[in-house]
This record gives sequence, C-alpha cells and structure tokens, in this order.
Amino acid sequence: MIVKNIRIFRENGAFEEGELYTDGSQLSQTSRDHEILDGQGAYAIPGLTDIHFHGCVGYDFCDGTWEAFEAIAAYELQNGVTQICPATMTLPEETLTSIGREALEFARWQDEEADQEGSRQTTKPPLARLCGIHMEGPFLSLEKKGAQNPLYLKKPDLAMYRRLQKAAGGLYRLVSLAPELEGAMEFIEALKGQVVLSIAHTTADYDTAWAALAAGASHATHLYNAMMPFSHRAPGVVGAAFDDAACQVELICDGIHIAPAMVRATFKMFGDNRVILISDSMMATGLTDGDYSLGGQAVKVTGSLATLADGTIAGSATNLMDCMRHAVKDMGIPLWTAVKCATVNPAKSIGIYDRFGSLDPGKTANVVLLNENLDITGMLFQGKVVK
Repeated sequence: MIVKNIRIFRENGAFEEGELYTDGSQLSQTSRDHEILDGQGAYAIPGLTDIHFHGCVGYDFCDGTWEAFEAIAAYELQNGVTQICPATMTLPEETLTSIGREALEFARWQDEEADQEGSRQTTKPPLARLCGIHMEGPFLSLEKKGAQNPLYLKKPDLAMYRRLQKAAGGLYRLVSLAPELEGAMEFIEALKGQVVLSIAHTTADYDTAWAALAAGASHATHLYNAMMPFSHRAPGVVGAAFDDAACQVELICDGIHIAPAMVRATFKMFGDNRVILISDSMMATGLTDGDYSLGGQAVKVTGSLATLADGTIAGSATNLMDCMRHAVKDMGIPLWTAVKCATVNPAKSIGIYDRFGSLDPGKTANVVLLNENLDITGMLFQGKVVK
C-alpha cells in the first residue's frame, strides 16, 4: 500500500510531506502493492503506546479475563493507541498471579494471530497489541496510596515479584514502588537492568529519591501525583528526577491531574526526550458519568473527574489520544512534541522501539492519520486499513 498526500512525523522535529509504503504488515522503502490511500493532507503519526492505564468501556485490566482484555484492546485501537502496557492495582498475590497468567496467554495468542496475518481471512476486529504490564502496587506507601487498596500494600518483596514475573512470562515491563519502604533499595539494586523501576506513591524526599535513582530506578510514575510537592526548599521526587538526566517521567494531561501551566513548566524542565504521556484511565473511560470501581474500590465519575468516596482522584476517564489532544490544544504543547511523548518515548521506555513507536521502514505499519483538529481520519494497523 502507498499512503500519499500526508505530513509524516519524523524524529528530527518536523512533519515531512511525502508518502509511506507498506509491504505486508511492515513499513518499507517501496511497495509491491500499488493500492493507494489518500491521506488528504493529514498528519501521519505512529500508533500511540500507553504504558500506564487501568481500563475503559466498563472493563478493568485486573478483571483478568479475555473478555476484558479484548474489550480494552478494541477501544484503545479505535482511539489510535496501537500498543498497550496496562497497569495492575494493589491486590493479593494470588489475584495478580492469575491476571499475569491470563495476560500471557492473551499476548501469546496475539503474537500467533500476527504471525498468521495475510495467510487467512479473519472476521475478528483488530485489537491493540498487549506489549507488557505495569506493576503499580503492592509495593507502595500507605500515606500516598491514592486509589490503591490499603489492605494489600506490602514492603518490596523480591521473591514475590519474581513469582509474579515468572507467572506472567516476563510481561512485566515496569514496577512502581515507594523507595522509602524497608527493603526498597535492595529490591531496586537486585532488579536494575531487568525491568524499569519507577518511583511512585511515595513520601520520599529528595535524598531518598536520589538514592533510588542512583541504585537503578529510572522512571517516575504520574509525576506530581501521589508524591510530595515540588517545593523550593524540598524538591522531593520531582527535583531528584530532574537532576538525573536518565530519568523519564510520566505525565497525565487530562486537564484534571495537572494544571496547564505546570504541564508547560514540566516540558521546559525535562525536555521532549524524557516526558512520557500516559492516560492512567480507568473503566469509565469511553462511558457516561456514573458509579464504577478501581482495584475493588467504589469510584464516582463526573465528566473527566474520577474520585473515591473521600474525594481522592482515582485515575482518569480520558484515553491517551485525548490526553495528547489536551496537551496540544489546551496546554500549548507543540504537536510534534506531544506526538513524540506519546509514541517514541513510551516505546523506548518499555523496550519495544525495535518494532513500534516510529514510522521508519522495518517497523510495524501502525499509522494514525489526524486532521487539523487532531481527529482521527484514518488508520493502518499491522499494514491494514482500520475502518
């Protein structure tokens, strides 16, 4: 296929007028297939990667069922998110074990389906690829638990993590933890280089956060949220993350979690190589206002605001594409920058950039077309047009 009349996202900081070519499921230098898709001047961007969200359309990843996985993956793909790395919640080990095993089977099935693409016809709707799991809990601070269930919070437990990772067949790509907890530094040192270790739900001060980064952490979960404030005398996790040039930070741009001025300041501080846009969405995303749940706790949703009974923000009700739009249209972030932070950076962070996250030849042909209003006007998924 040839996709023509488009403005192609390039990592050199530009949108380049030109054409994209696919040969089967991958982007290529040329194409033997002369089918043409006219982009009508649209922006062509890589499919988005969400490395931190919990659910949508009435389902939670922690439901741990194929029905939930399929519904979540279908919704995400419809909204331009072609790779997903959902987050678990703070739950009992046996529940997390079951979720990991089911997710592994689902991911293996998707791999088999992708391998057979083109060799047979299928009536099943396309689904965003499950590329990993983000372990958000149970190794978190009680004082900064947010919407995590306090009944199941634990000190970092290396043996437990390894049991969960084994059950999930290595699917865990990120582990969020509070570095001030007993055993956290030893946990980080033991796992550095094996999984992304992220500072999260924490009362850590600057020195503790810096020690965690020095020990091997390289990521900060939903920056500003569930951590000590960024202050001129107590810079906390935010200050330590800024001082470590290798640390990437997650940012929720749903218009609820972080004020626009702080979003702009964060991009000035960290730059477009280190910010990762996430949605942190929960099961109400894509549905109407009402009563839902997150990690077994009741959540009330009004517009984009999701809260526990005590008023604590409980994730978002906004998908990643909408968060990216908010960043551009309501917060003053340049389009190219926002796209990079929703595509390139998350793919690199979880180690899938060899296959996803850019529009280079050899990558999977996941392409989203956006008009001037940033509405989706067309999409290729694994080289095929998605209606």
